[in-house]
Amino acid sequence: MTHRLVQVGDIRLAVCELGSTNAQPSIVLVHGLASNSRLWDGAASALADLGYHVVSLDQRGHGLSDKPDDGYDMATVVDDLATLIKQLGLQRPIVAGQSWGGNVVVELAHRHPTATRGVCAVDGGLIQLCDRFASWDDCVEALQPPRLAGSRADGFAKMMRRVYAGWPEAAITGALANMQHHDDGTISPWLTFDRHIKVLRGLWEHRPHDILASLTVPV
Repeated sequence: MTHRLVQVGDIRLAVCELGSTNAQPSIVLVHGLASNSRLWDGAASALADLGYHVVSLDQRGHGLSDKPDDGYDMATVVDDLATLIKQLGLQRPIVAGQSWGGNVVVELAHRHPTATRGVCAVDGGLIQLCDRFASWDDCVEALQPPRLAGSRADGFAKMMRRVYAGWPEAAITGALANMQHHDDGTISPWLTFDRHIKVLRGLWEHRPHDILASLTVPV
């Protein structure tokens, strides 16, 4: 497993790679809102064991990637992904995304159809928040994240293991990696509250139902 920062336009994205780079096709794994590439550790290891070259990334504002104040609309996030695929020299990889990441990969197939040979949307892809909420304010009220900055790291870890007792340890570790751990024993989300709302706004404005029929790669 190798970790590195890759320059993508004016930001750097944190990337994790497993498996032989000679394997074809590569598989790119895209996390959901407020998550990080460690979400995919279990799946990435299993796919690498099957002989695939696997790439997972922290999207802008998340994990160890750069955190600009802007650029959280769907078009910019998708362009980040398309540029990363090109920078890594991947030849039309399969791209999978979870939740918000599912919408990202569907939009990738729409905006950059030659960048991928197919996309997989897990628990996402069809999320159209404007159909679920009467207004943007209602959407924010329902989906704004909890204010976790300043929480104790040990207490948060115990809570995660209690609430998600059925999760494998790799999944718990991945969820804990959503947080920056400070020297005083507290945590704060890598994705700040303000940036979280900006991503949510991009998802609110996304209309995947309008583009599905035009996609030319398998979904």
